[in-house]
Amino acid sequence: MTSPNLRSAYGGSLVRLGKRDVRVVALEADLGKSTQSAMFQAEFPDRYFQMGIAEQNMASTAAGFALTGMIPFIHSFAVFASGRDYDQLRNSICIANLPVRICGSSAGLSDFGDGKTHQGIEDVALMRALPNMTVLCPADSIEVEKMMDCVLDWPGPVYIRINRNDLPFVFPADEPYSIGKVTRLRDGNNVAIFASGVMVSRSLAAAEALAAEGIGVRVLDVSTIKPLDREAVIQHAEGVQAILAAEEHSVIGGLGSAVVEALRGVHHAPVEFIGVPDSFGLSAENYDALLTRFGLTSDVVADAAKTLLRGRKK
Repeated sequence: MTSPNLRSAYGGSLVRLGKRDVRVVALEADLGKSTQSAMFQAEFPDRYFQMGIAEQNMASTAAGFALTGMIPFIHSFAVFASGRDYDQLRNSICIANLPVRICGSSAGLSDFGDGKTHQGIEDVALMRALPNMTVLCPADSIEVEKMMDCVLDWPGPVYIRINRNDLPFVFPADEPYSIGKVTRLRDGNNVAIFASGVMVSRSLAAAEALAAEGIGVRVLDVSTIKPLDREAVIQHAEGVQAILAAEEHSVIGGLGSAVVEALRGVHHAPVEFIGVPDSFGLSAENYDALLTRFGLTSDVVADAAKTLLRGRKK
């Protein structure tokens, strides 16, 4: 049975891809036990490169591997994988449109104990802004495994946002997966919730609570934040009275921004964002406490939906 831990699912999938294709190599920035790239090291020590705490060098080396026909996967915490090597990602990888895969592990607030220096809540905004970059954010470990199968031969660079913790299973095991697909996990006629990452399971819980009050909610798992399927977003937003975008990321530049950009120029219901306000993270004793502190809960999602619906009735 698949582990509920996204990092373990990622590490196991990387090993699987390494067995499938000898072009796969892994580069690590001194965090292999945390990112679980160490699983690849144990299986393929001659295709694993420990770069130390030198993310810029790691990205540049990965570009070199890609130019020789290899498929490099590079690893660090999301805040470092997107920030410390941004110049190299932009100039060496994205401009050349090279098939480098960037694993941003411990994304969002999921590294709850280390605080704001280690919590990447602006990484999606940074990666979305890079031309040629594909941005992925799985909702659970099932989706991680399906996503990794699609990543192997995907053209150009890919950024994969991996949560540090165990998350509930929400993605149907028998559901076909493809990069770019918006997956409807629940249907309803009153509210549409576009969610990513941990907020998919919390949005489903909110939908269940709202159903008890006679409010129908459709929950969309948007695991591909870029390229976003604009036509699918418009289709799923049709006919509802309220739209929410829920993400474990800054409300600036992430999934919410992408959804509103997709809806520009068409008539749509009022939109509200559920995400981290314009602030850095904090340290906490556990993950749930931190999510509660920043309003990333099913109760907040449900309350936001009802507030929007009340506004429509005025």
